[in-house]
Amino acid sequence: MQYEGVLRKMETEADSPIQYYLVFESDFLNLNQVLGKKIKIDFIKHQCLNCGNDRPIYRQGFCKSCFFEIPSAGDWIMRPELSKAHLDIEDRDLAYEKKVQLQPHIVYLANSSNIKVGVTRKSQVPTRWIDQGAHEAIEIVEVPNRYLAGITEVALKDHLSDKTNWRKMLTNNTEDQDLVAWRNKLKQYIPEEALPFYITDNAETHLEFPVLKYPEKVKSLNLDKTPSYSGTLMGIKGQYLIFDDETVFNIRSNEGYYVGLSII
Repeated sequence: MQYEGVLRKMETEADSPIQYYLVFESDFLNLNQVLGKKIKIDFIKHQCLNCGNDRPIYRQGFCKSCFFEIPSAGDWIMRPELSKAHLDIEDRDLAYEKKVQLQPHIVYLANSSNIKVGVTRKSQVPTRWIDQGAHEAIEIVEVPNRYLAGITEVALKDHLSDKTNWRKMLTNNTEDQDLVAWRNKLKQYIPEEALPFYITDNAETHLEFPVLKYPEKVKSLNLDKTPSYSGTLMGIKGQYLIFDDETVFNIRSNEGYYVGLSII
């Protein structure tokens, strides 16, 4: 079987285990069905997810000029506390920013390699947790806009990480935590504006990933340095493919790369 197209973040279904799909322009592949099979990946060209041109990818699947121009790559994406649509202040496109920022957002705790705090739109639960490779997660607050979520995350980052150790996550070097206890402990640090939105009555969400065997160490596949690679797919976790030779491939960080993919 052969597929060809530009890489985008894998689509997922919250099943047990989670179902993963690579979606191309005119085809898709359920990756769970090819676990244990050999896959060949060939880098063909770049294709910016915005303009479609063959230009080097700068960040988030976009070429450099698009990254600094389009509204979906504004600084408030990575730093929600910079959101200003609730003040009617435009960054790049106020209509777009209102659409995205002025909707319910969740501040959550997730455990993928360690306890971390994060922000996502409510509509992205549990997708965001799946993408981070979290085996357990819980909501802390549900607020009406991105700004309130952002300032809550900033306040909580003083007390725990907002980063995932991807190597620990992929080797499954993790341990369960009592996320309800963590949520209760962190309540005192939630900003006053967000405190009315504190959640008290929900349980942890547990996620199961389709992995036949976890690697002991990991080495990351870089398509710019290794434009052709083949290996047996042993698992999928977060947005990573895990191969039998302990190579891992981050689909998310290779968005905008146009590839050929063969199931051998």
